[in-house]
Amino acid sequence: MDARNSAVTVRHFADALPDRMVSNSELCATVDSSDEWIRSRTGIESRRFLEDGAAASDLALRAARSVLSESGLPAVDVDAIVLATVNPDQPFPSTALTVAQALGAVRAVPIDLTQAACSGGLLAIEIAASMIGERYRNILVLASEVLSRQMNPTDRTTRIFFGDAAGGALVSAERAVGRGIRSSVVESELDMSVGIRDGGSRHPLTADSVAHGRHYVFMDGPRVWKLATTMLPTVVRRAVDEAGLALDDVDHFVFHQANRNIVETVVDSLGVPRDKAPITVDRLGNTGAASIFTVLAELERAALLRPGTVTVIATIGAGFIWGALVLVH
Repeated sequence: MDARNSAVTVRHFADALPDRMVSNSELCATVDSSDEWIRSRTGIESRRFLEDGAAASDLALRAARSVLSESGLPAVDVDAIVLATVNPDQPFPSTALTVAQALGAVRAVPIDLTQAACSGGLLAIEIAASMIGERYRNILVLASEVLSRQMNPTDRTTRIFFGDAAGGALVSAERAVGRGIRSSVVESELDMSVGIRDGGSRHPLTADSVAHGRHYVFMDGPRVWKLATTMLPTVVRRAVDEAGLALDDVDHFVFHQANRNIVETVVDSLGVPRDKAPITVDRLGNTGAASIFTVLAELERAALLRPGTVTVIATIGAGFIWGALVLVH
């Protein structure tokens, strides 16, 4: 990312959470597990599930309205909406367009990012930042996940982890010398250890797919642990170095909230204090692409993103796609 991106700011973080909280004990009515087992291995105590009849666009719309309210930007001045989700309202038409219509963002170009999984939020920011210029000045970045509906209700290797949430921010061109995105690094390597087997052009959804649960998420937990705890520290160090900073210069480390134990292991390997890496996974579970926004929104509400504050945002998601971004507020 070149020097011009020092004027690309990411601000006005917001989240949107479903009302329904699901405790570990409630979940264990259908999953062969226990509250103690889930807490010890994931750090998760509860998660939120979206109410029946609502969809990803409904959560995204709530987050979008919060971002615009905080920023003071009228919806008609939004130039584009980049929305990350693996749970679109339907395969098509566009979920981003659904949100734009409801907002009254009549000029916004709708862009749907539907296969980046848990790195979708970071990639949405990266895409929006790369678009900023004469044509695009204000881009609404959103992530909305309804992961509760993609999990086998009886599979403890996936069901215990995931929850529903949305979040967002405004990516803008501003005269802000010394602020904005200082560096970003995104890497990838094809790996099929997390995904959904059926429902695409290679393996269309059939009655047999549903009967055998191949329309649900599957996950190789040990493989995810190894990649996350190996790749995240490396990419964070690289992004911080490319920003011309040291790890000690960073005020906040915002990691994808996959699992509390993963986050703490990564933080410890970096040699930074754990209190620099806020956690929401304990109350919200893994909310996929939205998870970074749940952390950033909490930091903003606590007035901890003051001018000059340095934040590293780092994610890893199925694919695998991982990356890190250094942001000066």
